[in-house]
Amino acid sequence: MELIPHVLIFPLPLQGPVNCMLKLAQLFCLHQEIHVTFLNTEHIQQRLLNFTDIQIRFEKYPNFKFTTVPDGLPEDNPRNGEQIRKIIEGVEEVSSPLFREMVINCEKPVTCLIVDGIFTFAVDIAKDVGIPLLYFDTISPCGLWTYLAVPKLIEAGEIPFQGNDLDTLVNSVPGMEGIMRRRDLPSFCRAPDLNSPIIQLVIKEGKHIVQAQGLILNTFEGLEGPILSQLRAHCPNIYAIGPLHIQMKAKLASQCLPNTAMSNSLWKEDMSCMDWLDKQPKKSVLFVSIGSLATMSKAQFLEFWYGLVNSKTRFLWVQRPGSIIGLEENNNINVPIELSESTKERGCIVSWAPQEEVLAHPSIGGFLTHSGWNSTLESIVDGVPMICWPYFVDQQVNSRYVGEVWKLGLDMKDVCDRATIERMVREVMELRKIEFLGRAKHMSKLAIASVSDGGSSYQDLDRLIEDIWLMKI
Repeated sequence: MELIPHVLIFPLPLQGPVNCMLKLAQLFCLHQEIHVTFLNTEHIQQRLLNFTDIQIRFEKYPNFKFTTVPDGLPEDNPRNGEQIRKIIEGVEEVSSPLFREMVINCEKPVTCLIVDGIFTFAVDIAKDVGIPLLYFDTISPCGLWTYLAVPKLIEAGEIPFQGNDLDTLVNSVPGMEGIMRRRDLPSFCRAPDLNSPIIQLVIKEGKHIVQAQGLILNTFEGLEGPILSQLRAHCPNIYAIGPLHIQMKAKLASQCLPNTAMSNSLWKEDMSCMDWLDKQPKKSVLFVSIGSLATMSKAQFLEFWYGLVNSKTRFLWVQRPGSIIGLEENNNINVPIELSESTKERGCIVSWAPQEEVLAHPSIGGFLTHSGWNSTLESIVDGVPMICWPYFVDQQVNSRYVGEVWKLGLDMKDVCDRATIERMVREVMELRKIEFLGRAKHMSKLAIASVSDGGSSYQDLDRLIEDIWLMKI
């Protein structure tokens, strides 16, 4: 009997990467040709078990199993955007030795490692054990390309920044000349010191990514063809297999399997917002969410609220627990009466929402987003124009591309005042609504075509599976 390949998948323990890699794992399972071991940290696995049907969903696949490692952080660590460095350090110090042990002593010999691009330790483990490594970078390829350009930016003296003008154009990222300003580079580029641990980690990541046998990306040629061409000069073997969430839906449909909502959420989803959306007119609601890691101050929170209310637009707003700095301590934001009254009239606030379902709802006409890559792709697939308020990592790059390159919305980075929020909401939801919806619909068609039979992402997924078979020991 022919041996079936065995893939060990290890995501960065955050909502976006875990969601992405779980979808890839399920696609492998649907092919029924690959054994998958999915390595989560104990904290992430517990949250998934608490808030999703993940156990029941994956029990259907005899070739799949979960396994866990500690993340090295105390249980009370909030594991939000402020803690990224500690999360990566915890994995490096505590999880990676256990990962190495697992690779060596796995009951079924491991054919291939699929690991988050930030885990530079995987290169040495793969070499020592003699197993092929594929990196899966779940940030945007346009963001990743700026990461790889950091040494060039340093060499050209473009970082660290000289002076305070964030609108100065940046010229040392090939293919992005005339597009990127300082403020559009990843957030870590604003560090005044090149010895910043994050800058050093990014430089290290760039050196290690090119040593893998291939690079998996959640994107499609119709969206990022020029960027993928630049990346292929460094990493010739690229699998652009996105958008993964509709790649999954297309695969389920092709096998006549139920295509019900499949949540990989680390928070409990409040489904009542779907009933509220059902009662709203078509394309009338602005969805507002700053994702699973971003935070805002109390002052910014109130500016957002005033801007939304003053725009007179209907809105569905996700206010994630822990997303407003200082609110947990005393819960005493005194909400002015005009805000609470106006929200009762045309707003709905929930602690977490089923985002894929919300964005696909006919009443959604816009998305005020933190510009995380999963959120951006989901918005593109559903033809929803965006207002971008990026927080960190690749989000500054994504928001620039949404506004300036793809022209699918507006970039609101580095601004948080009620007048700007009101103006941009009106622009997307009223004044330029037809223009933005037209562009968004066009890009949505390209996304859907890419995962259809013969599309670029469809073909790259097939090639990825074929290549994993060729890696068999």
